[in-house]
Amino acid sequence: MCLSTVSFSIMHGLVRFVAEVMPPFQIAFFRNIFGLAFLFPLLIRSGFVILRTERIELHALRGLINVVAMLMFFTALSISPIAKVTALSFTAPIFMAIFAVLILGERFQIHRWLAIFLGFIGTLIVLRPGLVVIDPGALLVTVSAALWAGSMTIIKFLSRAEPSLTIVAYMGIFLGIFSIAPALWVWQPFCLPTLGWLALIGFFGSLAQLSLSESFKATDSTTLMPFDFLKLIWTAIIGAWFFAEIPDVFTWIGAAVIFFSGLFIAFRERKGKIIEISKDA
Repeated sequence: MCLSTVSFSIMHGLVRFVAEVMPPFQIAFFRNIFGLAFLFPLLIRSGFVILRTERIELHALRGLINVVAMLMFFTALSISPIAKVTALSFTAPIFMAIFAVLILGERFQIHRWLAIFLGFIGTLIVLRPGLVVIDPGALLVTVSAALWAGSMTIIKFLSRAEPSLTIVAYMGIFLGIFSIAPALWVWQPFCLPTLGWLALIGFFGSLAQLSLSESFKATDSTTLMPFDFLKLIWTAIIGAWFFAEIPDVFTWIGAAVIFFSGLFIAFRERKGKIIEISKDA
């Protein structure tokens, strides 16, 4: 999990760096293409059997939502401090809790809404509307977090009938397909060294996803969630070292409130499942 947070943070820093010479939409396209290249050997080894599905429309919808979220997130990285972008990305579990009730029909629980309220307060601390001008990047990453949470809600629905490898495979395929048109819209020529940086973005993005998947296989997600806050530390270091961006105290306080509200939801959900299992036993 720690390796995953480092890899995500490096990828975010590289996106910010490459965005100085290339549009974010074009960066997202190459991120997806290199990610698909890492996935292709797995498809060949399975004989493409993992592509069998009866939910192709849901996979496509998930891919569409994901690519819009990615384009917004990469754009936010190109115009806002990366530590602030990371802080606001912690709102995703809050949105997931809302969608779980509204879309998946999960039970209304007071602790969820308490955590959602705290997450909203944390977001206001970071954004400080009325006190400072809200930059477009902050709005983009917040909407991106909501879309990503919607994508994760679809994954929860798909995982009831689809193997995880099938879900991952179609994610790579549809992300690659749906990111072509936005990239062509803003396409700019680039030099060979830039392609090398793009390959590194793809590498660290794939390493982050693989590390995250392996960590979830090794232990419970609620055990891992506290380590996710390391992303803010790494991105703050990268932002300060390479881009002279020093996060203000409101970013740290707001991020902590947002993060721990999401953490509270995760631990309460786990506790609820343990109680239900013990009752069944």
